[in-house]
Amino acid sequence: MFMILLLLVPVAEIAVFVQVGSRIGAGMTVLLVVVSAVVGVWLVRRQGLATATRVQAMVARGESPALGMLEGLALLVAGVLLVIPGFLTDIAAFTLLIPPLRRGIIRLYLRHMHLESGVTHHPPGTDKPGRTPLEGKSRRVD
Repeated sequence: MFMILLLLVPVAEIAVFVQVGSRIGAGMTVLLVVVSAVVGVWLVRRQGLATATRVQAMVARGESPALGMLEGLALLVAGVLLVIPGFLTDIAAFTLLIPPLRRGIIRLYLRHMHLESGVTHHPPGTDKPGRTPLEGKSRRVD
């Protein structure tokens, strides 16, 4: 799947460049790509710092920073997409820069990977439902 995307994305980007360039001109097309990259990088930096602060606060409160770290990873992906010239990659990047959409995409990814979307805390001494040892004897040590 990755190889197909690696081949199709540049072809699609070129097709979009040609369509946009034929409508607004080559110079305006290049300017639009540069402006979207500059604005996007500024937004990634700003949201990245906010996410880092949120993750630090989660750690300070003793909460799992897993979701915050996934948001940071999504922002990193958005930054990489913004560096790649093109309108389709910019649209994907800006989608990741909208916090509710980014969180929704992360939740869909977690569901797709059959992971919990949130962190469930179990008090010491209680077992997780349906969890059994793989083999042999075991005892819980807290």
